[in-house]
Order: sequence, then structure tokens, then C-alpha cells
Amino acid sequence: MKNVVVLDYGSGNLRSAVRALERAGASVTLTADRTAAQDADGLLVPGVGAYAACMAGLRAVKGHEVIGRRLSGGRPVLGICVGMQILFSRGVEHGVETEGCDEWPGVVERLQAPVVPHMGWNTVDVPEDSELFAGVEDQRFYFVHSYGVRDWTLVTNNRTRAPKVTWAETGSISGGGDRFVAAVENGPLSATQFHPEKSGDAGAQLLRNWVQSL
Repeated sequence: MKNVVVLDYGSGNLRSAVRALERAGASVTLTADRTAAQDADGLLVPGVGAYAACMAGLRAVKGHEVIGRRLSGGRPVLGICVGMQILFSRGVEHGVETEGCDEWPGVVERLQAPVVPHMGWNTVDVPEDSELFAGVEDQRFYFVHSYGVRDWTLVTNNRTRAPKVTWAETGSISGGGDRFVAAVENGPLSATQFHPEKSGDAGAQLLRNWVQSL
């Protein structure tokens, strides 16, 4: 059984994430302990609320350092919702700019849609050969967010394997679409803008896929 740490830094649907991972077949620990987070087979970084508050909480427990050290050693990390957003370079909310973990270039900004927040079940545009979405490529997932990454800017070359980027569009729910990054698979680093722990059978399968890849 794979050991997964859910990083407890004061943000996120922690208990629901723990239960969902346990149902996916993992042995789960909810903790802010750096050693446990660095040594686990997998690390899940949750997040809800404001970008700046999540980054402050993450830095308070040195979570950004844990993420960086895990990735430098090729150890898997999964970010969910704002836990995905803080992996990018920066976030801009209400005119306040906050530095993120900078694992990927890009800015988290307010969605440009008639109805915000973007909330409810939505389809996603999954790239070919996705391992994270295997078996659920055509399913719907549960979103609730007002901000997102609207422009993928990471440049790759022939020596670098290109990340697999999944997209979604707000118009699938509310009419008048704005396209944004819904998930990323980039070697040991994966993330979803939606909540797999709230996405029924499809989300459960996605988490099983991630746990089984550890």
C-alpha cells in the first residue's frame, strides 16, 4: 500500500481528501511534518480560498520547500484547486499580486466569464495518452473557482518531454466561455483545478490512477 501525505497547512477540504485517497487504496497521513511530507510515496497539496492566504499558510510550514525538494528528486506531488494554482509563478486577486511556488510559469487571474464563480460539473479536454485521466477521459468533474490559469506559457524543447495539459471552458456551464487550464501532468508533478474528491466515480478513478502510479 502506498503512503500518501496530505499537507496540512490550514487550507483545503482536508478530511474529504484523506477519505478519498483512502478509498483509492492509499495509506494516508494528514500532517505538516516536513520529514513525513518529504519521505512519503506521494504528497497531495490541497487548497481552497484566496491565493495569498494559501501561499502564506504554505510558507509558514515550509511547504514550498518540501514541494521543491520532492520534485528535484522525482517524487510525486499532486495539487488540487488552489493547491494547483500556487504551483504557478504568481496569482493576482483584487489587485494584489502574490508570488507562487514557480514550478510552472504563468499567472492565476480572474476568469473572464459572465458568471463567476465557475461552479458545477464540467467536461474537460484531455490530451492523448493521459495517465491521470485513463478511463475517465469523457467524464465530468466538479469545479468551484473564480480564478484560473488562462494561458499556458511553458516552453519545451526536443530534450524536454512536454507536459500534458487538460483544458476546460466556463461556457460549458454558464454560457459565454473562458478557456482555462483544468489539469497538468508534468513528470512527478500533477495538478487539477477541479476537486476529484468531490467528483464522484470519475474523481475516484482519477485518484486511483495517481495512487497506482506512485
